[in-house]
Amino acid sequence: MKNKNILVSGSSQGLGYATAEELARRGANIFIGSRNIASIETAAKKIKESAKGKVEWGLLDVTNEESIAKWVNEGAATLGSIDGLVVNAGGPKPGTFEQLSTADWEQGFRLTLMGAVNLINAAIPHFKSNNSGAIVTITSLSVKEPIDILLLSNVFRAGVTSLAKSLSNELAKYNIRVNNIMPGRFNTERIVELDTLAAQRANKSAKEIKSQFEEKIPLGRYGNPKELAKAAAFLLSDDASYITGQSLAVDGGIIKTV
Repeated sequence: MKNKNILVSGSSQGLGYATAEELARRGANIFIGSRNIASIETAAKKIKESAKGKVEWGLLDVTNEESIAKWVNEGAATLGSIDGLVVNAGGPKPGTFEQLSTADWEQGFRLTLMGAVNLINAAIPHFKSNNSGAIVTITSLSVKEPIDILLLSNVFRAGVTSLAKSLSNELAKYNIRVNNIMPGRFNTERIVELDTLAAQRANKSAKEIKSQFEEKIPLGRYGNPKELAKAAAFLLSDDASYITGQSLAVDGGIIKTV
């Protein structure tokens, strides 16, 4: 990854942060983004502690097309070019079908699906100018096996996965690779939130909920975000130069379908 210029969205915490940190540790120059100035600035400072490449940041609202275009172009100008893009964002509102409003559906659509569409659309001209590029989308195991209280995530992340597969065919002639990662349960702020919600619904403790999930995971534990980050770094690297259009489960074996 040395001297590769990579943009990572939704990178102030969680899987996005871990991916950015791993890329920087491997020598990549990274440009990270979040809509919260304090959070993304703090993230950049922490990443710099182990970075072997440049670490820059910019404000990014993935629900806003203009913000996305500005962030991508700023990243390209700051780093000099773009070799890779990690498409990531916080999860949409949890809830069952009857609990979700039309506004919730519209927000989830803008955040998860259109956020990915606009990020990739803004980056493609930069990749074409280099006649190369690598895109990694981070979705969820729910695209294979829907999760009951995550209806918005189930629907829109499935759309992102389909987008990645479709674009892998369209963009191959420009030497642009597109792959998708399907995370299982990781020790992140998002999973703590979901476990707490599940605990409230079941009148149990979050610790009990976590234990129940761990019993279903063949490896018997939640993942460390760094484990997903290493998979993303591989897919972005030249070591994966003949891999495109794939969805990789990083889930400790919990997905049962092939």
